[in-house]
Amino acid sequence: MSEGRVEALYARLKDMAVDFRFRPGERLNEVALAQALNASRTPLREALNRLVAEQLIDFVPGRGFFCRALDPQSIFDLYELREVIELAAVLRAVERAGDADIAALRDALYAEGLSVEGLAIREMTALDEAFHIGIARLAGNAELVHQLERLNERIRFIRWVDMANSTDRTKGEHREIMAAIEARDGERAATVMRRHIAKRMDQIVAAVREGYSNIYVSGSETLFRTPVRKTGS
Repeated sequence: MSEGRVEALYARLKDMAVDFRFRPGERLNEVALAQALNASRTPLREALNRLVAEQLIDFVPGRGFFCRALDPQSIFDLYELREVIELAAVLRAVERAGDADIAALRDALYAEGLSVEGLAIREMTALDEAFHIGIARLAGNAELVHQLERLNERIRFIRWVDMANSTDRTKGEHREIMAAIEARDGERAATVMRRHIAKRMDQIVAAVREGYSNIYVSGSETLFRTPVRKTGS
């Protein structure tokens, strides 16, 4: 199997893991997966092991591969880590970014990131992630960008749940963060960023409960294909 075919297999499995098309805690049947994806066991295992390294699926010695848990404490821990990373990013962006780069992020935000009419939750979340990754890139630290990208994959499903209920707030806070970066006001940018991304445990528990409902009742695809609700801002 060519390297390109392995990469394609890995990408398909990653999408399935991120989307929770495998149910939380479910043991992955390698034979069935190989048949469904028209793949042999060796490249399949290679792809699965890469996803284990990225903490998108779990491996239990002697038992096999499993879908990761949708666990409130784990999600809460990831949101705490996200807060640390994104506060560091926005502070460094204020200090280091050139005026032209800041203007380019602002233009991208207003050209694409604030228009949600006709978008699905998946598309709105992609724009939200792109804004935050854009700030991380302004910080001028490639490792920081890489860590945020990997973390985003692990919380994306919960972001979809959250985005279904918070479009107005998200858009407004993005404007505030952008204005603070343009003004080179690191303290203000960090304050708004913290408010924007922080989650209490009760909020995480509620989002996980709603996530389970989407997975087991309506199917995860129903969630991220749901149109964004019309907003007043």
